[in-house]
Amino acid sequence: MATVAVSSASGLLAMLNEHHPILKLHALTNLNRLVDNFWPEISTSVPTIESLYEDEAFDQRQLAALVVSKVFYYLGELNDSLSYALGAGSLFNVLEDSDYVLTLLAKAIDEYAAFRTKAVESNEGTLQMDPRLEAIVERMLEKCILESKFQQAVGIALECRRLDKLEEAIVKSDNVSGMLSYCINVSQIFVHIRKYRSEVLHLLVKIYQSLPSPDYLSICQCLMFLDEPGSVASILENLLESKDKEWLSRATNWAKFSATAGLGVIHRGHLQQGRSLMAPYLPQNGSSGGGSPYSEGGALYALGLIHANHGEGIKEFLRESLRSTSVEIIQHGACLGLGLAALGTADEEIYEDVKNILYLDSAVAGEAAGISMGLLMVGTASEKASEMLAYAHDTQHEKIIRGLALGIALTVYGREEEADTLIEQMTRDQDPILRYGGMYALALAYRGTSNNKAIRRLLHFAVSDVSDDVRRTAVLALGFVLYSEPEQTPRIVSLLSESYNPHVRYGAALAVGISCAGTALSEAISLLEPLTSDVVDFVRQGALIAMAMVLVQTNEAREPRVGSFRRQLEKIILDKHEDTMSKMGAILASGILDAGGRNVSIKLSSRTKHDRITAVVGMAVFSQFWYWYPLVYFLSLSFAPTALIGLNYELKVPKFEFLSHAKPSLFEYPRPTTPPTTTSAVKLPTAVLSTSAKAKARAKKETDQKTAMDEGNISGEAGPMKGPKSSDKEGETMQVDNASEKKAEAELSCEILSNPARVVPAQEKYIKFFEESRYVPIKLMPSGFVLLRDTKPSEPEVFVLTDAPSSLASSGNSSIPQAPASAVSVEDGEPQPPQPFEYNT
Repeated sequence: MATVAVSSASGLLAMLNEHHPILKLHALTNLNRLVDNFWPEISTSVPTIESLYEDEAFDQRQLAALVVSKVFYYLGELNDSLSYALGAGSLFNVLEDSDYVLTLLAKAIDEYAAFRTKAVESNEGTLQMDPRLEAIVERMLEKCILESKFQQAVGIALECRRLDKLEEAIVKSDNVSGMLSYCINVSQIFVHIRKYRSEVLHLLVKIYQSLPSPDYLSICQCLMFLDEPGSVASILENLLESKDKEWLSRATNWAKFSATAGLGVIHRGHLQQGRSLMAPYLPQNGSSGGGSPYSEGGALYALGLIHANHGEGIKEFLRESLRSTSVEIIQHGACLGLGLAALGTADEEIYEDVKNILYLDSAVAGEAAGISMGLLMVGTASEKASEMLAYAHDTQHEKIIRGLALGIALTVYGREEEADTLIEQMTRDQDPILRYGGMYALALAYRGTSNNKAIRRLLHFAVSDVSDDVRRTAVLALGFVLYSEPEQTPRIVSLLSESYNPHVRYGAALAVGISCAGTALSEAISLLEPLTSDVVDFVRQGALIAMAMVLVQTNEAREPRVGSFRRQLEKIILDKHEDTMSKMGAILASGILDAGGRNVSIKLSSRTKHDRITAVVGMAVFSQFWYWYPLVYFLSLSFAPTALIGLNYELKVPKFEFLSHAKPSLFEYPRPTTPPTTTSAVKLPTAVLSTSAKAKARAKKETDQKTAMDEGNISGEAGPMKGPKSSDKEGETMQVDNASEKKAEAELSCEILSNPARVVPAQEKYIKFFEESRYVPIKLMPSGFVLLRDTKPSEPEVFVLTDAPSSLASSGNSSIPQAPASAVSVEDGEPQPPQPFEYNT
């Protein structure tokens, strides 16, 4: 039977006015089928169809609602369309793959998510969810799970704050571990409310722990995001249960304080020997030992640097040193040391000791006390911040206000929107120093989040505040907010780097240095290059330091501009006419480039994208060197070793090899620079007449033969020498020796590394492990400590590191030929150390 083409819906619309329900049902059924083509004509009868929906006696109300919903959809009235789709009940088929259904489902999810968010944030239990809307969302989630679209289900559940459905989607997926990892990444990127993100992470920890073989590494990563170090420690505990300074004497006053404190950077992490190493400079028995107070204060600061974030064994000594002295210089060092040693512990007793120093209202000791209180309470959002803010309003010392401003900012580290009230209070303060602290509060509260709201507020203060200090810090703070997306920073601060205000240009330089540290990002280098030659000295200083941060652990093979930058630093340092500010910046930059023997890099976040709190805090306090130069040592907290160290189940270092699938020159140590000599000249190709060469050859041949006869070895190992065969006439032409004619060997495209090995961050993507190796990584990781599984446990193991390396070195090994000291010196390009001697005054 041939189908009849329908050219109008007028007949069906007329049937809607009939009294018999069967006729109305026939009309609605056909209108629903034709609405995609005849919706303009049907739209004129929407009131009639709406009346059918509102008629409770009409048993096909849902069909009427569906038709009206489709008409409103085509009219662009999505709110009305969704409202009637809800009225259509089960007739609104979420399984239908049409633009109409997909659009309304997206609208329904958005409405549902917005309602759930409003209900949670307003804490109003009286808000009632439309059960029809909730039913549609639940049907959509069930559809995703049934069709194995688990990532889509996770996204919808996260957006709608349905943790029950989130758990269901993860547990029912065919790859639970992979789905958990996906959920962690999504929650960190798209869940911006800290409290809700914490709820999600707690759920993920619960699911991880319910697995037959829990992934403890991922559990610990979640707990680190949740700031629950105690839980991490408990897991680790359970797992373990189941298995010459002569230069110092030349320094005076605060230079002596700084020089002594520098020893803490050298010996950082030597927890067992730290106190004995600093013993010659420390106060004796907790009180001043009669030495220089600057050395004693610097030594206490050094102890804090050595034991930063690991101060359990040194806190009591530092407390006793603080309580038993009245010298403000020693108090200054003890406060900084205590803050570092007890970083983030919120220890009430230490807080009270430091607060007592603050209330003495000494400018020198009070500044360190304010910073120390912030270090103690970092990330706690403690109410003590209000107490610190009140004292900042009471004191008259700018140094104390500045120390407290930074300390208050440290207390809201990572608190995001929870810190908004305090940030608003500080940024609206009349005191520019407290507004300056407000910039740091914004930076640290939203560290690494790339939060648009925080970026807009910082940019607003960068161009509108009347204080240069506040404007400079607002721009600098962008580096902390954006360090998780370093490629964005040069673009955002590019115009600010060209500002007429030198303070803004300085802030732009350090913002790029902080966020792009260790990346060797081309855009960052291009932005900083002109600033290193700025007309203002402190801008040059900041640009040199920032450039060094960006280029740390980068050689000329990866970035050719490294060589010219190193030569620029050398020129500034050696030029006696150079200004002090630039020279200080060049010295610091040179130290940053070669930090840790070029075996460390600046890392504010880990490979798994969680922030390294100690590193970020260290960078924030380091940036205060603008006012107080001994704080430069806090930068050492931001350094992280760059190595791959393979460990067996006994945590020993076995011998095994792995592959770096890149040219060795890309990641090798930078070659040592040699100072030019005044007598050196450019070597040119030597022009030698062949007649002269002939005469020299004959003379050399006679001498060699005579020597060989004298030694009784006439035959000679090298064989007879052959002179030139050309005649004298031919010898009139010139012969030129040219070394460039020798072909250099082609560089290998890969390199085999032995455990342990230096692996810089840019090299990690090239690290490969041999499939047939005896040791196989339990979890594929390109750097850091890598646990290895021994595939041949019955065979004896060979270890490359022991607990007593000095004994091995002293015992020697006759099977290994030892090179002469001079040969080693020439090969390494480094001078030999002087022989031991005694110095008598």
